[in-house]
Amino acid sequence: MKVSDSRLRFQPEPWTITERRVDLTKLGQTESVFALSNGHIGLRGNFDEGEPSAIPGTYLGGFYEERPLPYAEAGYGYPETGQTVVNVTNGKLIRLMVDDSPFDVRYGTIEDHRRVLDMRAGTLKRHVTWTSPAGRTVRVESTRLVSFTHRALVAIRYQVTALDGPTRITLQSELVANEAPPVTTSNDPRVAAALDQPLEVISSEGADGNAMLIHRTRASGLTVAAAMRHNVDTPLTTFTSTEAFDDWARFTVIADLAEGEDLTITKFVGYGWSATRSTPALRDQVAAALDGAMFTGWDGIASEQRRYLDEFWDVADVQVEGALELQQAVRFGTFHTLQAGARAERRGIAAKGLTGPGYDGHCFWDTEAFVLPLLIMTHPRAAADALRWRASTLPQAKHRAATLHLRGAAFPWRTINGDETGAYWPAGTAALHLNADIASAFEDYRRVTGDNELERECGIDVIVETARMWMSISHLDRDGLRHIDGVTGPDEYTGVVDDNVFTNMMAARNLRIAAAACGRQAKRALDLGVTEDEIESWRAAAKSMYIPYDEELGVHPQCENFTRYAEWDFEASLGRYPLMLHAPYFQLYRTQTVKQADLVLAMQWCGENFTPEQKARNVDYYERITVRDSSLSACTQAVMCAEVGHLDLAYEYLREAALMDLADLQHNTQDGLHISSLAGAWTVLVEGFGGLREHGETISLSPALPDRITSLGFGLRWRGARLQVSINHDEVRLELPNQRDKTVPLRLYGDDVVVNCDEPLIVPMEKRIPLLPPPEQPAGRQPFAKDLAPLADGTEQATPREVEPEYPDVW
Repeated sequence: MKVSDSRLRFQPEPWTITERRVDLTKLGQTESVFALSNGHIGLRGNFDEGEPSAIPGTYLGGFYEERPLPYAEAGYGYPETGQTVVNVTNGKLIRLMVDDSPFDVRYGTIEDHRRVLDMRAGTLKRHVTWTSPAGRTVRVESTRLVSFTHRALVAIRYQVTALDGPTRITLQSELVANEAPPVTTSNDPRVAAALDQPLEVISSEGADGNAMLIHRTRASGLTVAAAMRHNVDTPLTTFTSTEAFDDWARFTVIADLAEGEDLTITKFVGYGWSATRSTPALRDQVAAALDGAMFTGWDGIASEQRRYLDEFWDVADVQVEGALELQQAVRFGTFHTLQAGARAERRGIAAKGLTGPGYDGHCFWDTEAFVLPLLIMTHPRAAADALRWRASTLPQAKHRAATLHLRGAAFPWRTINGDETGAYWPAGTAALHLNADIASAFEDYRRVTGDNELERECGIDVIVETARMWMSISHLDRDGLRHIDGVTGPDEYTGVVDDNVFTNMMAARNLRIAAAACGRQAKRALDLGVTEDEIESWRAAAKSMYIPYDEELGVHPQCENFTRYAEWDFEASLGRYPLMLHAPYFQLYRTQTVKQADLVLAMQWCGENFTPEQKARNVDYYERITVRDSSLSACTQAVMCAEVGHLDLAYEYLREAALMDLADLQHNTQDGLHISSLAGAWTVLVEGFGGLREHGETISLSPALPDRITSLGFGLRWRGARLQVSINHDEVRLELPNQRDKTVPLRLYGDDVVVNCDEPLIVPMEKRIPLLPPPEQPAGRQPFAKDLAPLADGTEQATPREVEPEYPDVW
C-alpha cells in the first residue's frame, strides 16, 4: 500500500490531547483517540451532532451479536459461531439548528474548532465558533464524560451562545438504535463484520424530557436498555417536546436568544444490558442510574470523576523529562488502559477496549500479557475483575479442551463471551501458550498484591485446569525430556511447531504455579480432585521440560530446528508488508521470519532461564529477523533491548509503542486504539528503563536511562505500599511518600535493600554496558517512529514510507 504523508496533529502537552482544527480526512483516527470509556460503556469521539463520522460507535463491554463462521472446508472442532461487538443505542447525539440552518462542520464557516481530551478530568471538551450559511454566528461548548464512579452513566453538558443578534436555537437530544454501519472497502479482517439492523425493539417510551429504548439482539438474545433525562438551563421561555419510536427517541428544546444569551442542556444517559434479567428489571436498573445522576448533578459527577483520576494518577503517573511528546503519549496510553478496564467488572477487556469495532471487539491473550501488568501495579481492583471474568469462562474452556481431546481447560484465542471464535486454527487453537499466560497473570496478581483471596475464590480452579491441559498435551521422550509438539507461539509466522521455547517455559511455569497454589489452597485443591501424586507429577514435568538451544550459534532457536530454517529475503519484501498479505503461509512457516517478539518475550517473562550473554546474543539474532507486523512487538523488543544495553534502540521502540495511535503509525487507528501497545509503553519505561522484575516474593530494580530521557519517575503498588521511584543519570531514589509504618524489601542492582517510610533510599546510577554492538533490523523495518521528524509548530511529521496495517492471522 502506498502511504501518503501523515502528521501528528496533536501538539505535545503534558495532560491533554488537543485537536485545533477539523480535518475530515482524519475523522476515524480522532474518533478513536477521543473515545471515552469506563470499561462498561464506550463512546467513540464522534461529533455531538453525529455527522460527519467515520465510524459511529457506542459500545457496552461484553455485548455482542452472533454470526456464522463459514469455511470452505469444515473440520472437526472448528468454531462454528463468530461474535461481533454491537454498536448499541447512541445517546451522544445532540443536534443543533441555528434559525433554520443545521449545524454541520461541512457547511457554513468554522471560525474556531477545538476538542480537548483532559486526562486528569476524564472529559472530552469541544469549543466551536460557527457561522451558518445564512450568516448567524454562535458559540458551542460541550463537555462529555463517561463516569468512573457511576458505572452505567454518561453525562453531557451542551451550551449554545448567540453571538450576533436574535437567534432561534433548536436542540434535539436523541437516542438512536440501529445506526447504519459505515461503508467500507477495507480488506482488514479486524474491521468488524457489518451488522445490519442487529437490534429488535422490545419497548420504547418518552415523556417530559425523559425517554427509554429497550432492544434485543436477534441471534445472541442479549437485551439492552438505554435511557436519557435532561436539565435545561436558560432564563428564557422555551418550548419542549418528547417523542419515542421503535429505534429512536427525541427531546427537543427551542429558545429565542438575544445576542450574548445562551441555552444550556445537561443530558444524562444510562445504559444496561443482560442475558438473563427481565425487561422490567433492566428498565428499573437504568432508571435508577439516571435517578442517581439527577440527584448528584453535573457538578457532583464531574467532581467525582476528577477525584477518581487524582487517586489513580497518584500511583500510575509516569514522569518523563526530556521528551514532551513521549510524556504526553505515555499518559495517553495509561489513561486509555484505565478506561478499558476500570469498571469492566467481570467482562473481558477487548484488544481495542471500547474505542472501536476492530477485531470485532474480541478479547485475546493481550489482556493478561500486556494490559494487566499495568493494572495490577496501579489499579489492582480492575485487574482482579478482569481475572474474575476469565475465570467465569472456565466451563467453556473445559468444554473446548474436551473437544480437542485434552484434559483440563483450553481458553479461547479470541472471544467475547468465553467461546472460541477464532476461525484460523494454526494461529488460534494451536496457540495454547495463552493458557499459561492466564495462569501466570493470576500468580502475578497474588505476588504483587500479597492477597491470596482471588486465588482462593477462582484462580486456583484456572491454574489447576490449565496445568492438567499441559500434562495431557505434553509427552516424555525416551531420554526423559518433556516435549510440547504441534503448537504456535506468540510468533504467528512460525506456526504449528515443536517445542516453542516461550510455550515450553510458560507451561513449566504454569505447572510450578499450580503445585505451589495447591499447597496454599489445600481444601479447594482437594475439592478439585488434586492428589499429592498429581502435584508431584507437575513438579517433575516442569523440571524435565525440554528447551532447545543451538550450541553452534550460541542462541536459543525459537522452536526446535528454527535456526536451520531457510533465511527470508527481506530486501525483496520492501514495500510488501505485512508479509501475510503478500506471501503464502506455506512459505512463512518454513523460514526464519518473525512477526512479533516470541523468543524475546520468553526472555522478558522468564529471564531467570537465560544468562546475560544468552540474552545479548538472542536479542542480536532475533532483531535481524523480526518484522513487527504486529503492534504487540515493539514494547517487548524495547524492554529487552534496554536490558542488554541497547538503550537508544529501546528508546526508538518505546516511541513506536507509545505513539502507535497518536501518530497513527499503522494507519488503522480508525478501527480502535491498540490498547496493548499503549499499555506496553508503560511497561517499557517501568520494566525496560526502570529495570523492574519480579523474583519470587520480591521485586528487583536495575534502572538505566537513554540519553534522550533526562529523568524518569513512576509509582508502583506493592503489597499495600506505594513505592515511588525517581531516576536520573546520576542517581536512583526510592521512597514511600506519606506512608507510615510501611517498608518494602527489594533488590536494587542485585543488592538486597529495604525502603522505609522514614527517609528515601538513594544510590548512584549504574551504567549499563552492552555486550554486543547495536543490532540491525530487517530491511525497511527500523522502528516506525524513528521517521517522525519535528515540525515548526511542535508537532511531528511521519516521513512517507511503505507501511501496511497489521492483521492478525486469525481469519
